[in-house]
Amino acid sequence: MAHAKIEKTNAARLLDRAGIAYELVPYRVDEEHLAAVHVAEQLGEPIECVFKTLVLRGDRSGLFVCVVPGDHEVDLKAAARVSGNKKADLIPMKELLPATGYIRGGCSPVGMKKALPTFIHVSAAGHPFIYISAGVRGLQLKLAPQDLIAFVRATLADLSRKA
Repeated sequence: MAHAKIEKTNAARLLDRAGIAYELVPYRVDEEHLAAVHVAEQLGEPIECVFKTLVLRGDRSGLFVCVVPGDHEVDLKAAARVSGNKKADLIPMKELLPATGYIRGGCSPVGMKKALPTFIHVSAAGHPFIYISAGVRGLQLKLAPQDLIAFVRATLADLSRKA
């Protein structure tokens, strides 16, 4: 049986251009369950390796990105602190697509419309690889966290807590 060809996303093409090794891993999308926990189950991977990308707005810096393990919630005070803000909040869902070019459940830290300051949870560095969205629902990028950190010029930070 032939495998369906996986369409490369903009995020994958950017990693190709940078010479970064990755794997595109498809999963079945459930519109009712877009949470990272569902993605981890579909991939058969521990939730600690599946990271979600969240976009926040700080009162001083404007938009910034937090990439946290799928079973974590961003600690808004910690995120504000590491990003140089006094206060930070998740942006409203309706602002996600115009700000990043991505939709909920398909937001990747790679290839946003504009490079934003990015903070990745410290636990990422302890894994040989992590999964992040490839930029569309139903497709994940599996890559070395060090490559992601270098490519998006991220800062490692403790910015979340277990949900």
